[in-house]
Parts: sequence; structure tokens; C-alpha cells
Amino acid sequence: MANMVFCDYRFLLVVAAVAFIYIQMRLFATQTEYADRLAAAVEEENHCTTQMRLLIDQISMQQGRIVVLEEERKRREQECAQLKALVEELERKGLQRLTDKVQVPVAAVVIMACNRADYLERTINSVLKYQSSVALKYPVFVSQDGQHPDVKRKALSYKQLIYMQHLDYEPVETERPGEMVAYYKIARHYKWALDELFYKHNLSRVIILEDDMEIAPDFFDYFEAAAALLDKDKSIMAVSSWNDNGQKQFVHDPYALYRSNFFPGLGWMLTRSIWDELSPKWPKAYPCFNLLLLKENHKGRQFIRPEVCRTYNFGEHGSSMGQFFKQYLEPIKLNDVQVDWKSMDLSYLMEEKFTQHFGDMVKKAKPVHGTDVVLKAYNIDGDVRIQYKDQPEFERIANQFGIFEEWKDGIPRTAYKGVVVFRYQTSRRVFLVGPDSLKQLGIEGA
Repeated sequence: MANMVFCDYRFLLVVAAVAFIYIQMRLFATQTEYADRLAAAVEEENHCTTQMRLLIDQISMQQGRIVVLEEERKRREQECAQLKALVEELERKGLQRLTDKVQVPVAAVVIMACNRADYLERTINSVLKYQSSVALKYPVFVSQDGQHPDVKRKALSYKQLIYMQHLDYEPVETERPGEMVAYYKIARHYKWALDELFYKHNLSRVIILEDDMEIAPDFFDYFEAAAALLDKDKSIMAVSSWNDNGQKQFVHDPYALYRSNFFPGLGWMLTRSIWDELSPKWPKAYPCFNLLLLKENHKGRQFIRPEVCRTYNFGEHGSSMGQFFKQYLEPIKLNDVQVDWKSMDLSYLMEEKFTQHFGDMVKKAKPVHGTDVVLKAYNIDGDVRIQYKDQPEFERIANQFGIFEEWKDGIPRTAYKGVVVFRYQTSRRVFLVGPDSLKQLGIEGA
């Protein structure tokens, strides 16, 4: 009996062992299966994550392209709106050349503007004050660089002028450390505006003003007379309304005009043929007008300038930070005499005559030598001439009188063949004469 019970226990143990082993095997198989599934799930998740990142990158790239395309669309819409408005303005104002009524402008006047609405208003009012009677001869444009809303609103509020807008989205990369980005923007704006006026509007001459200038009563008559000179004498590169030494104490005669080897700027007229030369090599940065100061670009040509300025620059604040304003710009004398330029014989300004004309004035002036030339000039009646041997000596003498000392590319401001002329003690002329000037004027030994 006891043996049978013992055998039953052993049998049960064997059965239990077999069951345990079977369960362990099943558990192992299940764990292995779950582990495989888990590994597959992790791998699938990693794959999904990778695909999601790729999709996000693609979406980001597409969004970037969408933004660029949207900006391009807006820019084109603005340009189209601008062109449409310009065409409408031209049609409304009758500037197109009609077969039955041909009115060819003497020159377009363009006012270069950016972000100074108050300055622009003052300039426009000054121009329109004298332009209304000659509007067909001198169509007025305002060219704005950028999108300053007050400037655009102010320009569009005048029905007498045509508005242009320069939209420049290209980033500026300065070539030298410390350069102002604004100078690059100014240079781009000038090139764009002059290309538009000469090549798209097919104008033959353009007068360039800045948004901080007022003009004289005879401004337009002066430039009409000068336009005739430009047509006759190809040795004239441009005509300016400005005299760098035009401060009240240094000018007297509103009728006097001079040739100069130095480009005066600040209210100047050029022709399309000259712009054809300058446009392809226009500098990337302001002062872009240095191109007109280089003798290599003059090719023997000169500029016409008045003794008394026909423009006044009131812009104390701007990209040049009011440089020289108090000393040189604020005291400028703006002409207030209504000169009848149409009745004046300006043939003395032709190249073959002016050297003789100017040389005679220099020859008649009394020579002053030695030190204390200012005191000596003060004590002499009539015109005087003072010789300088080099740039440092010129700068010293100029400083004593108070005129501009600056040179560009070997040329003193306002100089003609090295001679700088200005008034002293109201009406007397002072000629500062360079070492080779008398020879160039054909009066060597005088």
C-alpha cells in the first residue's frame, strides 16, 4: 500500500515537471516572439521618424520657396502698379510726342528722394513755384529709393509731377570695413533713375536735384541757355547750378559763368550721350559722382558753373551727416536776380573763346607775392592774382581766405586750368594761380 502511494507521488512529480518545462518553453517562445515584434516596432518607429524628418525638411524648403515666390509676386505687382501709374500719368499730362502737337522737353527734372518727407515737400514747392510757367519744357519727376510711406504719400499728393519708385531687394555687401550701406543704396538709386529717364522715357537731358534743395527764380532759364551750349560745344561734359565757393562773401555778379575742370554737382544737367559713357562704369557706392571728378573720364572736357548759385542746399541732416554744412553750405548765396538768359550772348563760354577770355582777366590782375597775401590783397584796388607752387601752399592760402581747400584727382574745387577765382571785398576778383596755369592760358611771362 505504501509503495503504491509513493509511486503515485513520483508520477505526479513527473507530470508537474513536464508541465513546468512545457510552460517555460511556451513562455520563452512567447517572450522571443514579443521581443522580435518589439524590435520590429522600434525599427519601424525609427524608420517613420526618419521619414517624418525628411518630410519636415521638404516642407520647410517648400515654405521657404513659397515665401520667396510670394515676395517676388508682391514685388512684381508693385512694379506693375508703378508702371501702370506712370503710363497713366504720362497720358494724362500729355508728355507723349503727338504728331500734331510736338513738345520736346528741354530737360526732365528729377528730385532724388528716400526718407525725408519734410525736406522733399520743401524742395518740390520750390521747384513748382518756378516750373509752372515752363511745365512742358521741364517735366518733373520724383524718384524715391525704398518704400518710406510718408515720402510716397507726399510725392503722390502733387498732380504736377511724375512719381517713380526704386525697389531694391538685393542685399548690400560693402567692399571695405566701416562703409555705410546707405552709400551703396544711393549709388544704385542714381543709376536706376538715370537709366529709366534716358532709356525708358527717351529723354535727351536730365537735371538732377536732391530732396534738400531750393532753386533760384532764373533756374529754368539758366538751364535752357546752358542746353544750347551743350548742343553746340561737345567739350562741355555737364552744366551745374552750383559754385563750391558760392558763399555770400565770395560772390558778386549773378551774370558771370565759368568753365571748370572740377565737377561741381548739387543741381546739374547732363545729356544722354554723356550718360551712355557713365552708366556702364557707374560706381557701386556713393560718392558715385567721383566718377565725374576723375580726369580720365573728362577726356579734355569741362563743366559750366555760375558765380552765384542757382540752387541752395538746406540739408543739414542726411547720409553725409551734415558734413561741411555750417562752414560751406549754410552761407551759400542763392541768386535772387531774374536774369534774362535768352538775351545774353554766352559764346564766350565756348572752348575756343573761353581760354582767351579767362586768360585776359588773369593777365590784367595785379600779381601779389610773399607772405600775408590776404592783407596785401586787401590793400590793392582791383583784381589780384596769387601764385601757388603746389597743393600744400594752395591749401594754406585757401585757408587764409576761407574758401574750399579740397582737391580731387589733382584738381582744386572750382579750378579752371589750375586757377581758382572768387570775389574778395565785394567785387574784386582773386585768382589763385597754379604753377603751370599761365602757360596753359597762353599768358606765360605776364
